[in-house]
Amino acid sequence: MLLGGFDIFVIVLVLVVVVTIAMGVRTVPQGYAYTVERFGRYARTLTPGLALIVPYVEQVGKKVNVMERVLDVPSQEAFTRDNAGVTIDAVAFFQVLDAARASYEVADLHQALMVLTTTNIRTVVGSMDLDQLLSHRDEINERLLRVVDAAASPWGAKVTRVEIRDIVPPADVAGAMTRQMKAEREKRAAVLEAEGMRQSEILRAEGEKQALILSAEGRKEAAFRDAEARERLAEAEAKATGMVSDAITRGDLAAANFIVAEKYIEAIRSIATAPNQKVVIVPIEAAGLAGTLGGIAELTRSVFGGDGGTAVSKPARSVPAVAKGSERS
Repeated sequence: MLLGGFDIFVIVLVLVVVVTIAMGVRTVPQGYAYTVERFGRYARTLTPGLALIVPYVEQVGKKVNVMERVLDVPSQEAFTRDNAGVTIDAVAFFQVLDAARASYEVADLHQALMVLTTTNIRTVVGSMDLDQLLSHRDEINERLLRVVDAAASPWGAKVTRVEIRDIVPPADVAGAMTRQMKAEREKRAAVLEAEGMRQSEILRAEGEKQALILSAEGRKEAAFRDAEARERLAEAEAKATGMVSDAITRGDLAAANFIVAEKYIEAIRSIATAPNQKVVIVPIEAAGLAGTLGGIAELTRSVFGGDGGTAVSKPARSVPAVAKGSERS
């Protein structure tokens, strides 16, 4: 069956309508944003999902990835403020916030961010000493992030993080740093050892001080006790002397004879028991010793119940014997 001209026209018209509708429907995947150009000029931005454009008038311009991406900055040589050459590499994270500006404000956003990060790394490294560079990575990251993010803002991009991955100093500088670290640790060990010895000496001195104090306290207490004992002995002797003096005053010479005999015997005992004496010769007259012993006997009988009149009269007769013995000796 042959088709007429009208049928062909209808078929062609239907095909054109279908193709036109297909050209006007766009599906934007998640994580992307499409720019729409109308006659070559930016018109709007399509967000993820189903979107429509005007066929033959509008077209999709740039397909922009709006997810956070990683920018791997290659290793590069840089010099610190004290002219130490180091090899440094870093990594940056960025995200496109404005697809239109990222598409039309800069030709190659990725390359622009790479160059921007590289130059700022060299600038930051050149403003710091080597020791500061190796020990203040957080400060370097913060400064790089602040500078690079401010520069990338007109391009519709947001730099979220900049991290220094590695800083490699020259071999001779690394060896010097190793020796310096070893010397520093040895210094710390010596200081700690000296501090320990100092603390030990202090504790030992404190212990000796406490021992001396306690010893002095003990000697003080012993001297006090000894003085108190001598005081009590002196009081007892004074009391005994007073009692003897009262007895003599009353005419009772038996007590005086007893005291003299006691002292006499104690003196002889001291001489006889001396450690450096083997033979002791004591010239004692028999009459004096007998008179003294007789006086002691009479005193004993008077104390333990003998005749009162006899006890008083016999010591009176023995006094000349004691005195005479004393004169002869």
